[in-house]
Amino acid sequence: MKSLKKEATIGLCVIIALFILFIGINFLKGVNIFKAANYYYAVYENAAGLQDSAPVTLDGFKVGLVREINYEYNNPGHVKVELSLDRSLKLPEGSKAVIEQDILGTSTVVLYLSDSKNYHKVGDEIEGVTAKGLMENVSQNLMPGVAAIFPKIDSLLTSLNRVVGDPALMASVKRLDAITLNLEQTMRQLNATAGSLPPVMNNVGGITKNLNAMSGDLAEFSARINDMPVDSMMNNVMALSENLKTLSASLNNPDSSLGMLTHDAELYDNLNNCAASLDSLLIDVKRNPKRYISIKLL
Repeated sequence: MKSLKKEATIGLCVIIALFILFIGINFLKGVNIFKAANYYYAVYENAAGLQDSAPVTLDGFKVGLVREINYEYNNPGHVKVELSLDRSLKLPEGSKAVIEQDILGTSTVVLYLSDSKNYHKVGDEIEGVTAKGLMENVSQNLMPGVAAIFPKIDSLLTSLNRVVGDPALMASVKRLDAITLNLEQTMRQLNATAGSLPPVMNNVGGITKNLNAMSGDLAEFSARINDMPVDSMMNNVMALSENLKTLSASLNNPDSSLGMLTHDAELYDNLNNCAASLDSLLIDVKRNPKRYISIKLL
């Protein structure tokens, strides 16, 4: 009798443990088995990384979750998703279940209700749509414009490198350095001469010698100035000015690629909206990390 009672106690404990385990697993999945729910189905051609227990939202409010995802082997290219929604929610006919991805790549199902007065029955199949991701929109809309700008930037850099690497310009710079050195030496000699004026007044021969040296330096300086390739240097400067003028005109022209990048207000607004959405998402991730982290037990 005692053995039978002991075995019954053990069996009851096992049943209770299994029941608690079942409730715990469903709780981790986000399923409340004590809350009544209605089930609907949606079929997608691309599940976009949707996972079990992913939230189903309506106007930003969670109204259910993804119960189960199955691939339709008898209908290749389609994925059937079972949605568990609050029993108090009624789906009008023509409503859509759209899979959307945030900037982190997490997929959720967003409900868009129609204005129909007729409602789906529990277990009906509603229209499933997979929205384009943020990166796909950027690659399709922004990247072509950026790719069109690269050749022009490359051409501008090539022109600048050609001007900077011109041997005539380098030779002119070296000659200017030599002229500057000669001027510095001349100024030193002038300073030395000015400092020695009182004793030099008594030495006419020394003054004449210094004057001859100064005259020779000035003649050498004048000859080097005459030998400078001024025409070649001015042509290079004019070519650089024309290239900069072309770049400025392209930036100010709203029909050019660079002008579209700087004058397109819609692109500016989209980037601002993207930044605002990213900020809101990061705040929501900090506040509700469990919403973006799915814990799945095998």
